Amino acid sequence: MTAVDDYLERLGSADEFGAIDLVLGLLDGGMPAESLLLDVIAPAQRRVGELWAAGSWSVAREHGATAISERAVAAIATTVRPRPTRSRITVACTDGEYHALPTRLLAEVLRLRGWHVDFLGANVPGPHLITHLHQTGPDAVAIGCALATRLPRAHATLTACQAVGIPVLAGGAGFGADGRFAVKLGADGWAPTADAAADLLDEGRLPSFPTPAGETLSHLADEEYTLFVKRRGEILAGVMAELPRRYPPMTDYTQAQVDHTADDLGHIADFLAAALYIDDTRLFTDFVQWTCDLLRARGVPARSVALALRLLHDELHDFPRARHLLARGTLAADGA
Repeated sequence: MTAVDDYLERLGSADEFGAIDLVLGLLDGGMPAESLLLDVIAPAQRRVGELWAAGSWSVAREHGATAISERAVAAIATTVRPRPTRSRITVACTDGEYHALPTRLLAEVLRLRGWHVDFLGANVPGPHLITHLHQTGPDAVAIGCALATRLPRAHATLTACQAVGIPVLAGGAGFGADGRFAVKLGADGWAPTADAAADLLDEGRLPSFPTPAGETLSHLADEEYTLFVKRRGEILAGVMAELPRRYPPMTDYTQAQVDHTADDLGHIADFLAAALYIDDTRLFTDFVQWTCDLLRARGVPARSVALALRLLHDELHDFPRARHLLARGTLAADGA
């Protein structure tokens, strides 16, 4: 059994002390702290997410495992405490982002490499982050965003940071697997992993992006994003009212199933809004494909997603970009 497998087994059985004993034992045995963070805890957490998505683990079990990993990271940080020898870096999750563990891993890797790190945690409101920057004057800000639905807030945050003269390094799946959303939003740099981000900062390679050529957000002038967000509740209420007529099995749903359906529609709307903001079709179609796979693992037919997208399409008469996104999403759902 590998260290990752052993650690994951302890996460799965909610063995908090066993998981901490394992990582501290590996540390005592000579495994570097950075390797523990990135080669044991990080891959185990990715596997936790996969097990949840496959329906093998409940939300409660996934949350419990993540809480244990946060404790394990804290145990490593308490045991290995290098004295800062380099300048200051602020690390934070963007406003509305509660998936803090990947960003915490970056903070700890930077500390291990000698940086003076201010880790501000999850869901940091932009104005409060700017106040912190004025008070501390870091060399750079590293912003984590796990979900693309947070991109509008991330954009506001990184623009505000740059306005006070602090370059921004973006990271996390929310910025796209290839960092294309970080480029489009004007971040000064992007990295796919914590060690890659630390390498960029170590080498002083910020800003690493040229000024985007043609990658602007001029499409927002049509106000589709703003109007959609404003009318979100009204639009979703219309779809929920029509769903039972178009999908008869829903008439037998329990209240819990109805609530789950409303939640799923809300997620679709949030990703549609993000795709409207960033003007990226693939952002939306990738989410639709992921949703179909997730629901199929839970015994829900993918055709229900296609139906929801068609109903949204019908509701949005005056939203041409949104209707285009929904049409492409429907094709993805039909082919799922």
